[in-house]
Amino acid sequence: MQFANYQTDNFYDEMFDAHGVARPEARLLLETVESLGEGQMQRCQRAAERLLLQLGITFNVYGDSAGTERIFPFDLIPRILKAEEWAWIERGLKQRIRALNAFIDDIYHDQKILKDKIIPEEVIRSAIFYRPQCIGINPPRGVWCHITGTDLVRHGDGQIYVLEDNLRVPSGVSYVLENRDLMKRTFPQIFEGLHVRPVDEYPSKLLETLEAIAPPSSWQKSQKPTVVVLTPGMHNSAYFEHSFLAHKMGVQLVEGRDLVVLDGFVWMRTTKGLRKVDVIYRRIDDDFLDPKAFRPDSLLGVPGLVDVYRAGNVALANAPGNGVADDKVVYAYVPDMIRYYEGEDPILPNVPTFLCWRDQDRQHVLQNLDKLVVKSANEAGGYGMLVGPHSTAQQRADFADKIQAHPRDYIAQPTLALSRVPTLIDDHFEGRHVDLRPYILYGQDINILPGGLTRVALRKGSLVVNSSQGGGSKDTWVLANDGTNGGPPDAGQSQEQNAGVRS
Repeated sequence: MQFANYQTDNFYDEMFDAHGVARPEARLLLETVESLGEGQMQRCQRAAERLLLQLGITFNVYGDSAGTERIFPFDLIPRILKAEEWAWIERGLKQRIRALNAFIDDIYHDQKILKDKIIPEEVIRSAIFYRPQCIGINPPRGVWCHITGTDLVRHGDGQIYVLEDNLRVPSGVSYVLENRDLMKRTFPQIFEGLHVRPVDEYPSKLLETLEAIAPPSSWQKSQKPTVVVLTPGMHNSAYFEHSFLAHKMGVQLVEGRDLVVLDGFVWMRTTKGLRKVDVIYRRIDDDFLDPKAFRPDSLLGVPGLVDVYRAGNVALANAPGNGVADDKVVYAYVPDMIRYYEGEDPILPNVPTFLCWRDQDRQHVLQNLDKLVVKSANEAGGYGMLVGPHSTAQQRADFADKIQAHPRDYIAQPTLALSRVPTLIDDHFEGRHVDLRPYILYGQDINILPGGLTRVALRKGSLVVNSSQGGGSKDTWVLANDGTNGGPPDAGQSQEQNAGVRS
């Protein structure tokens, strides 16, 4: 039996309960895997990896001396979410994105939340992604965060928490779509049996979102607005995704040198002359977007782009300046934002967070570095982080110096016992920690991709799921309903026979 020796190790396991019994929604998957012949799962895994490489589903790691592309590691055992739980997650994400959008709009206009002392003004002024250049800008429909990837984790108590928000240029959705294609090829019969919600509508929903924010003048023509995807170029770590999404939407993939500002509009160079651009899905950070508005040494952006945007003659997704809400110190205030702008308590809780700029919090963090996870407020990809229980004395001393020198730049959180999912390791299954990044589209309405990217920490015992730190991904199955998920255990079998696992 494939899972005969599988151990949950007292962690919350997404496939098996605390007694080692398969969760009802996972039973059909378990039966299918158990029915495979010896070595067949490993052959399927190798075939999936070969296909990933053939399809060019790769990423680059910044600073990798080898300079080679790698496939994004993928594991065939999916994560399954019940319909009822997903409905609750959706409500929480919609509530959160509405509040975040209201906050960003407020910050660049009346700043009421600062005047009412809900958030200290200095927290915003010192945020490195706060952009004074965006004050007074009115993006189409008042939406600043069109594509968001919000990272969720499940703790050992079963509760789901928001780990962080990613509102600038969140990546990873291309892996969600490709992972699903791989799973359909490998386990086609399960999808019908479990009624897994599809994800293949994402490119069309993304295009609808982008078209919905086009300037009103672009709809006066007989054709639809012209949408482009702006990439830094082929050496960017997410270039595969940029080209993938442009292809799936049927729009042009462009670099900054392909665009020019003339007569107050943005134009794309083509073999037939210039063509006006209405919407830019930009995958370039603010600093490099327009050398006239941000970094003057940028060769990646389009000179004058922000002036055209401010005038309402082109739409940008995501809106410049929304990275102020990506700051991990600002993250700690999102529950307050929800109460302030929405008049409601948060549906999805934050992870409890200590802010090192506060004297009392800082002293607690410095005294408990061996127990906490310390994060730089503006780093990503698993960088600038200390996982206290897995750290050395020297690492803790180094972080203590950094915190004392720049307390505004650091937060700390309890070390969560992240939930795990069975993962194929060599010739057997072991539990590996996971998180979840759902993708939220905000144009005319808010749409959330069913599931999202489940990232998995492939290194044993590791809590860091980022691909740049050795992480991989799994398909995420959201069930359409909770009533036909493989049925209850066969009355003629014991729980142990149904589970095939020991906790």
